[in-house]
Amino acid sequence: MAVPQGTRAPVIFVLEPFGGSIRRNNPNLPFIFWDDAAVTRGDGVFETLLIRDGKAANLRRHAERFRSSARLLDMPEPDAEYWARATAEAAEAWVTERGEGVDAKCVWTYTRGRASTGFPSAWLVLSDIPQKTLDQRANGVKVMTTPRGFSVDTTLPGVDEVTRGGTGPGEERRVAPWLTVGAKTLNYAANMAALRWAHAHGTDDVIYVDPRDVHPDKGPRVLEGATSTVVLAKSKKRLRTPVPGGEVLPGTTQAALFEHAEAAGWRCKARDIYLRDLKTAESVWLVSSVRVAARVLSLDGKTLEVGGDPEEVRALIEGALGS
Repeated sequence: MAVPQGTRAPVIFVLEPFGGSIRRNNPNLPFIFWDDAAVTRGDGVFETLLIRDGKAANLRRHAERFRSSARLLDMPEPDAEYWARATAEAAEAWVTERGEGVDAKCVWTYTRGRASTGFPSAWLVLSDIPQKTLDQRANGVKVMTTPRGFSVDTTLPGVDEVTRGGTGPGEERRVAPWLTVGAKTLNYAANMAALRWAHAHGTDDVIYVDPRDVHPDKGPRVLEGATSTVVLAKSKKRLRTPVPGGEVLPGTTQAALFEHAEAAGWRCKARDIYLRDLKTAESVWLVSSVRVAARVLSLDGKTLEVGGDPEEVRALIEGALGS
């Protein structure tokens, strides 16, 4: 008898952040202290990966962004090989207990640690993908557009590079080095509040737009989804996505998709996209690691017309998972 989605216990591994032992934790027992910065400040970073066929999809890009996020928060750089080994061990346990062919959501969490010790905390969790996520992957989403509610001045010297995660070890930290927009931090309360607002108003998701940057004919500039990257499919095998940096987090799934699609003969570019561009595209997608690809069915209450072959685009996105 099949176990209902979302009712199985997660696989939790607690890590030594600088390498060392990896221990499995009983899901019913706590392992985070009251003074951990993850709890008291949301001070830490995370990555969410898809486990498919017992392997982490798009692992290299996730590891690179994980390290970049840690650098932006001035945390010790995580050992990518160590995290990859821990993930492989957890995935092996998942397959042993769940069987082949069951996707999992894997979350890496790395915090500044306890105030009393100053030593970072680290763990990873494999869990069932929520049924709602699977439904959106299969059936698409209704979306509303909204301003994010804050802005980043990317005209300041160095800010755009920092928010792209482009400031590496030994490089000069220039203006506003405390900006962490380019990092996947644990402080996702605003994103979750935006999704709750969308649900309360009869939609599934949001696409953020910039009310300061309005094209006279096309409307406001498009940024990203609350937990996803926006991708447009256009005629003549073209894919477009908003330029990353500033208020747009570089997307690992989008990067893998563009590499895979270009090898298949598509022309892919990051460029400024405006609201009207979404309405005139052949199809609009929200891409992310676990939901993978959710086609946007309607925008601000109006159905988006579909052109081309959306299943061809979906197949491209699915095919990019191994890139």
